[in-house]
Amino acid sequence: MTTRRGFLVGLAAAGLTPRASWADAGAPAFLSAGRAADGSYNLYGLDTDGRPLFQLPIPDRGHAAAAHPERAEAVAFARRPGRFALVLNCVSGAEIARLTAPEGRHFYGHGAFDAEGRTLFTTENDYEAGQGRIGLWDASAGYRRIGEFGSGGVGPHDIRLMPDGKSLVVANGGVETHPDTGRVKLNLPVMQPNLSYLSLSGEVLEVAHMPPEHRMNSIRHLDLRADGLVAIAMQWQGEASDLRPVLGLHRRGAPPIAVTGSEAEMRAMNGYGGSVIFYDGSRRVAVSSPRGGLVQLSDVATGRITGGVAITDVCGLGVTGGALVASSGSGVFTRVGGEVAGRSAIAWDNHLVAVNGG
Repeated sequence: MTTRRGFLVGLAAAGLTPRASWADAGAPAFLSAGRAADGSYNLYGLDTDGRPLFQLPIPDRGHAAAAHPERAEAVAFARRPGRFALVLNCVSGAEIARLTAPEGRHFYGHGAFDAEGRTLFTTENDYEAGQGRIGLWDASAGYRRIGEFGSGGVGPHDIRLMPDGKSLVVANGGVETHPDTGRVKLNLPVMQPNLSYLSLSGEVLEVAHMPPEHRMNSIRHLDLRADGLVAIAMQWQGEASDLRPVLGLHRRGAPPIAVTGSEAEMRAMNGYGGSVIFYDGSRRVAVSSPRGGLVQLSDVATGRITGGVAITDVCGLGVTGGALVASSGSGVFTRVGGEVAGRSAIAWDNHLVAVNGG
């Protein structure tokens, strides 16, 4: 009987190897960076219960990844301010490409493909100019850099392809950094975070700011609903005694709104929104706080907090089979509000990245 592996080997010998799909990599539900028990850093493919299907070494601590929409290729990004972005074949483990930020730049930990998987967009910092940039890489030609454009602000972090497939949304955190000073925030007195909507060619379509009292609420992470509603996770850079929500919602053409609750509920997040995701048919939204050890749950229609689930050092959020799941730096992978699905010696990093291709 001819096996699939034997078939692929035969094709390889003939120079006709098809590009591996996510099914060939075990059909992972998520990608996540993590630190193994031996101290090594890896990118993992996880099943719906958080069990690793594969692990691929990366040079240092990772942050997020970008999953190619069709091929079993993942771009693993360094924790900001980071220099490495590795494109990995998730079947063979081979390094396809190593992206190098141009002189005077560093990556910000996130990237996104266009709908066809032809172009990768990366968030970058032009740290001498103090301006955000979006790098463009040709995924069909070895991830060759083919251009760049402005991010619409300072400190671009997360980036997503909008549901229309024709535009991007960028979380410009507003915080200026420089590699010489590590993660020191250089411009807090004048920081201006925003949410920028850009065409795929770099035209600024719309820029949204939170109200003035939220000027020091750095917009970091995003999730999208199919109708274009954007959920934003923020990180407060002001005085700890000041009270600010860490979750917001925005729809193009309207002002952003902050999702609020009682004083105790908002203080419980310790001013830090880690990951954010729509769930329950997108009627609800969750935001995590590793500093607060909490996943906070809110109703989209009312814009109000409805509850929370305590999970030590939680950050990664995902949805599988309709269930909200979370990962933590303590090695826990759990259904939020349910039983722990898995526990390992792997310290999961900040994000669970959904794999939708294959």
